[in-house]
This record gives sequence, structure tokens and C-alpha cells, in this order.
Amino acid sequence: MTAAKEIFEKDGFLDARISDIAERAGLSHGSFYHYFESKEEVFREVAAEVDEWLSAPLEKVILDPTSAAGPCERIHEAIKVYLQSYRDEARIMGVIEQVARIDQPANASRSERHQKYLAEMAESIRSLQRHGLIDDRLDPTIAAAGLGSMTYRFPEMWFVQGLFDCDFDKGVEQLTLLFVRALGLREGSWGAAAPSAGQT
Repeated sequence: MTAAKEIFEKDGFLDARISDIAERAGLSHGSFYHYFESKEEVFREVAAEVDEWLSAPLEKVILDPTSAAGPCERIHEAIKVYLQSYRDEARIMGVIEQVARIDQPANASRSERHQKYLAEMAESIRSLQRHGLIDDRLDPTIAAAGLGSMTYRFPEMWFVQGLFDCDFDKGVEQLTLLFVRALGLREGSWGAAAPSAGQT
């Protein structure tokens, strides 16, 4: 998997060769087929692994039941970790985004994972509404889809396509501000640090 990721990053999907992946992994060409049936299969596994790693802030920060942090602080930290991870994986993410648009199985697998993440985000929004912390006029499913789309697309435009550039901390702050205001949370005092739980 590591070897395949490195080859896809270096050569892209179309130019990546199974022989190069096997060689990078220290295997014979034929040994590759002991693990995977095709280049497409190993690519889908790589894409799934990267997607799951990038989604970790949702589980580990936003939905952490042991955290004492308030909603604004959680959102800020989750966005920061997500953007850091995406920036670190920008080369493979560029390939994943490209292939997902033309490879139906890769797109279907990715869509299934994203549906799971959006369902979890929608439930988080419902929880905030039950606690009277955000605008109860929001439809949780629609809000999750809109905010999720913004969060997924923003780093691709920034780190992969280079459609804009800015200081990293400012990018985190601005995306957090958009997210928080869209939900109707009181963002409190913005600066280098995230808002504290007492400001939410």
C-alpha cells in the first residue's frame, strides 16, 4: 500500500505501472497479484485509507464524547487538523480527486464513505439544535451537505489546484468562521487561538 501510494503520487494513476509498485515494495511483478488483482484495486484501497485518515477529525474531535471543549473550539480544531492532513497528502489527493471523477467504482466507494460522514455531521447538528445552540430552522441533512461540500472542496482548490493562496492559519480561521456563522453559533473572540467553550 505504501509503495502504491508513492508511485501514484509520483506518476499519477494512468502512468503508474504494477511493475513499478512491486519493485518499490521489494516484490516481484507476479507477487503483486498475491495481494491485489489490478492497479485499480490497489488504487481504491489507497484512496479509502487516505479518506479515512482525513475523516479522523470528525470522530476524534467533533464527536468525541469525552471532550470538554465547546462547539466552536471543536470545529476550529477539527478544521485545522483536517487542513493540515490534506496539505500533507495533497499529491495523492490530487490523484484521488481526478480518478474519482472518471472511475465509477472508485467514485461509488468514495460516495459511500462521504454519505456516512455527512450522516454523522447531520446528527451532530441535530444535537446542537436539541441543546439550543444553533439555529433550529436549519435542516440538518441539507446543512451537513452544504458545509461538507465547502469543507471537501476548499482544500482541493487551495492545496491541489492552487486557485488561491493564503497564510495557513488565516485559511483555518476563515473556514472556521464561515462554518460557525452558517450554523448560527456565536463565534466569540477570534484570533490565533480557538474560541473557548465558555464563548460558545
